[in-house]
Amino acid sequence: MTKAVVAHSKRGFAGKCGPLVGKTAMLLDRLSDLKVVPVIRTDSDLEAARACDWLLEAGLDALEVTLSVPGGVALIAELAKREPEALIGAGTVLSAEEAKACIDAGAAFLVAPSAVPEVQAVANAAGLPFMPGAATPSEVLARWREGAALVKIFPAKLLGGPAFLKTLKSVFPEIPLMPTGGVNPDTAADYLAAGALCVGMGGELMPKDALQAGDKKRVIALAQQALSAVTKPK
Repeated sequence: MTKAVVAHSKRGFAGKCGPLVGKTAMLLDRLSDLKVVPVIRTDSDLEAARACDWLLEAGLDALEVTLSVPGGVALIAELAKREPEALIGAGTVLSAEEAKACIDAGAAFLVAPSAVPEVQAVANAAGLPFMPGAATPSEVLARWREGAALVKIFPAKLLGGPAFLKTLKSVFPEIPLMPTGGVNPDTAADYLAAGALCVGMGGELMPKDALQAGDKKRVIALAQQALSAVTKPK
């Protein structure tokens, strides 16, 4: 069990939603091990599917498929069925209807760039982890008390990078954080050292021109670089 899970149970900031158990505890443990969550955001369903296949092949077993991808829910359903050992989540979930559709599709978790109370309510009712976004200490604490499984710090780079995250962890050591936005293979380890449970990476892993050109070699190389960065001995 991760330190984040233990701390959550002891401190109990999410008291209104009960102790952290079940799917949420398992998710945090798994994300703590995997460390990198690719965020799939493309203008094409074909490019999104291609990116997912390449990243899974490279060994990145947690994916956040955003609903800005055309046919995103269908892609989540396909991947969840085909890759049962992977963590396939839904990102940019902004309504109760979208949340329900993603849950029906088999999403392992839901993510949003901000607070979305109706999505939190649906996730709580379904017992599925929700990871909303925050950009200030007040927002981090509010999201946690509303029942977030983990708080997404977004946009991490613009907010101050690893130094900002380290400051947040100094006052909220029990809240698991996932910085996303501007995180790349060169900075991922710095965020983890600052206290992140895991990091989210988007275009830094999947450059648009590489996806459009079908440059599998480049995407896999970036994915392997990220994996190497977060797993090398400290």
